[in-house]
Amino acid sequence: MTSELEREVARRRTFAIISHPDAGKTTLTEKLLLYGGAIHLAGSVKARRARRHATSDWMELEKERGISVTSSVLQFEYRNHAVNLLDTPGHQDFSEDTYRTLSAADSAVMLIDAAKGVEPQTKKLFQVCRMRAIPIFTFVNKLDRYGRAPLDLMDELEQVLGIRAYPMNWPIGMGPEFRGVYDRGARVVHVFSSGGTHGEAEVGERSLPLDGPEISEVLTPAELAQLREDVELLDVGGDAFSREKSDRGQITPMFFGSAMTNFGVRPFLDVFLDLAPLPAPRDTDKGPQPPTADRFSGFVFKIQANMDPAHRDRIAFVRVVSGRYVKGMNAHHVRLGKSVRLANPSQFMAAERTAIEEAWPGDVIGLFDPGLYRIGDTLVEGEPFRFDGVPRFSPEHFAVVRSKDPLRRKQVEKGLEQLSEEGTIQIFQQLQMGMRDPIVGVVGALQFEVLQYRIEHEYGAAIALDRLPYAHARWVTGEQFDPKTFDWEGNRQTVQDRDGLPLVLFRDDWALQHAQEKHPELKFLAEAPQLQQGKQASAERAAGGTP
Repeated sequence: MTSELEREVARRRTFAIISHPDAGKTTLTEKLLLYGGAIHLAGSVKARRARRHATSDWMELEKERGISVTSSVLQFEYRNHAVNLLDTPGHQDFSEDTYRTLSAADSAVMLIDAAKGVEPQTKKLFQVCRMRAIPIFTFVNKLDRYGRAPLDLMDELEQVLGIRAYPMNWPIGMGPEFRGVYDRGARVVHVFSSGGTHGEAEVGERSLPLDGPEISEVLTPAELAQLREDVELLDVGGDAFSREKSDRGQITPMFFGSAMTNFGVRPFLDVFLDLAPLPAPRDTDKGPQPPTADRFSGFVFKIQANMDPAHRDRIAFVRVVSGRYVKGMNAHHVRLGKSVRLANPSQFMAAERTAIEEAWPGDVIGLFDPGLYRIGDTLVEGEPFRFDGVPRFSPEHFAVVRSKDPLRRKQVEKGLEQLSEEGTIQIFQQLQMGMRDPIVGVVGALQFEVLQYRIEHEYGAAIALDRLPYAHARWVTGEQFDPKTFDWEGNRQTVQDRDGLPLVLFRDDWALQHAQEKHPELKFLAEAPQLQQGKQASAERAAGGTP
């Protein structure tokens, strides 16, 4: 078993793609699937409304708006690698879903627009990757348009993100003159031709040695002279590549290309799969759990309801951390403290499912969820332990939810409950007498629009949202705290979460600071107390202490 387990672990690559909106993330995702053989014809993003929608977008709202608002799991085989690609929301209002997805990834591909460079959302997501110390690969996109000089982009990565870049390849031209890329390791030039496919199919490619006689047949004298000058500058003045630093996330291997035209996509995929890390050990409350441990373990990082509108089902996405998953096996559900049967497993191509019989560390499987699972749940064979918590963020926008039709209240309540278990929203109960309508909290304001859309289209009910003037939510702990009598001054409101834990909504920074100064005996936490305890235990283990 061990040798088979080790072989399967060595084949796995599990990564997420992160970017600022409109950098081309969905397009790159689709082209990786194209070259991986998972799809045979890619949709054109420019003509998405008229032709076909991106493979990774499955929600109707995403197709209408042309944005990604949920994470997708996409799995395919390429060069004897089992690739798990975790596509993440492109819109910044859904960054919480991205943060959670990164907890299931072993590396990240950071997509940069060649003209815009490092953008605000890129910085936020990069910092999350750095906190997790996962390797980060950079793909500079949209070379089919005029953009900034590659050396300027390298300098910006170092100045803004604090990470040095090592170009694995180098672009030949830009805009309409973008011809291909030079592979620095193999000293080979890849020259591409679209053949009139407009990026829908694999492009023609010639690979020639830089120092060979045929290179002058595909590059003009000016292009060849510029390339040799650039290569000499990189070789003489640049750093040597360090696999060790790449594995630790201290340097970022850098690639250039155009996802729209497919130029540079295959060379990137080939080198990336060679450099990307194998499934890594995961921290638990009893120490790291290696992927080659014989007993099965995994954690839930995402829950998605109604992926199949015809059946109104719910799927729990589980990252397999160790051992071998076998269809129908039993595992210990740590939070519930009981054994559960892990039945009806699936793997995914966006909303399309494939039934599976087994899965290995690094894989992501979807389990039918009858209401047993929450984000962050640990599943394990044998002696129980808990994986460190999946991030849960304090909402910044709030509204009271009202059912427009009193006869549809049950449908509204069911929808709110299921969407809160997905992690899309957080639900709070008002504590004032007679206040039945719940308060919903979200990280990004666009989530309100998605909430209304999904309640209407998936649960058959219409809701109204009465926005509240609050900007912060803080869980409150302390022996002297009584949520029923806590002073309420108009700029804050006391509520409780779905676990019955009290928290206070504050109008602005001043209101929060005022409460902290007035009540030094209390703690105001941006995360629920259980997650705080889990993080403290992890920090103590890392420091050599005893939780």
